Amino acid sequence: MEAGEAEVQDPKRKLVDWNEYEGPLFTFRFGGAILYEFANYAQDANSRQQFPLSYGSGVRDARFLFKGRLKFKREVTYTVGLMYDGASDEFLFRETGVMIAVPRLLGYFFVGRTKEGFSLMKVMSGYSVWTPERSTINDATIPILADGIKWLGYAPKAHFLWNIGFYGDWISEDASFATADRQVSGRFAWLPVIENDGGSLVHLGVSARLSKPDNDSARLRSRPEAYLAPFFIDTGSFDATATKSIQGEAYYRPGPWLFGTEYFAQGLDAPQDGNPLFHGGEALVAWLMTGETRPYNTRGGFFGFVSPNQPVFAGGPGAWELVARVSYSDLNGGTRTGGTFWRFTPMANWYLSDQLRLEFTYGYGSLNRFGLVGKTQFFQMRVQFKL
Repeated sequence: MEAGEAEVQDPKRKLVDWNEYEGPLFTFRFGGAILYEFANYAQDANSRQQFPLSYGSGVRDARFLFKGRLKFKREVTYTVGLMYDGASDEFLFRETGVMIAVPRLLGYFFVGRTKEGFSLMKVMSGYSVWTPERSTINDATIPILADGIKWLGYAPKAHFLWNIGFYGDWISEDASFATADRQVSGRFAWLPVIENDGGSLVHLGVSARLSKPDNDSARLRSRPEAYLAPFFIDTGSFDATATKSIQGEAYYRPGPWLFGTEYFAQGLDAPQDGNPLFHGGEALVAWLMTGETRPYNTRGGFFGFVSPNQPVFAGGPGAWELVARVSYSDLNGGTRTGGTFWRFTPMANWYLSDQLRLEFTYGYGSLNRFGLVGKTQFFQMRVQFKL
């Protein structure tokens, strides 16, 4: 043994990368992301009477993320997210909490602030969804976040996954997303076909949700899948003691292709307004023409980020994805006349690398509200960067 050899040891604490740390008790990783959008419109006369629109640009979303694991015998991970939301012009904590593995229950418990788990599209990160925004009925009926506890599980032999959560607003009473005093939400999905290494996948799911609206007052509204535009459909506030929501979803991924649909229905206990029922949905097709396949996460039951086979900065073309989606929302129910809206959205996503994405979006929408049917064309472009 050479002199000093016994003293040459790995440090107890080390930087794995410039934004990643590993120590004897925990690991830590820092990340961030930003979405910047440009939007313009072409309207007919009725649309201009409903909502006059003009060119705009701005930050849709900017966030800092902190993640890691605690080095216990049982698997425990943590996440902290701080975000600026351009649509509401507010700073808020995004998914923040701890995830605890419970192997005997085939899954994990998450405690903290998270997404309820209702709808595959809602569960997906806003940085990985195909289109600039989720469908109008998705945003109108289901809040983006909730505080509580959620059980996520997956039975691989049965190809069955689930998440069930209980939530309340004791911490987030004044937050814009806290539209319910308390709620219970669950989602169940079966994967009759699931092949490894990017092969075929079939996902069939259903979600259900019960909630008590905040202060016994409900309001459903949504922008037209363009965050710089105003709320096109809006029921206004009305008295309601409970909401009951159900949703179905089906996705088929044969390699680089993806076909999907979701449909929502929400009924409210609001006798003064005729106990209204609101509904809507979407259907989409996406094709990664450069051959990539979207990964699928069985723990959460959702699709992940596209990673180009040949990034632009390594001399390749990046990943190109062509998307077509049609969405529909009907917020007319009982005595409430929130309007109906449909939109057709063909678009292209260019993933230059794992960190950089450009979106080129056209949309054609029709709003039936205020006794008018207005037609609007949407021209949107978005730049996305994430670490």
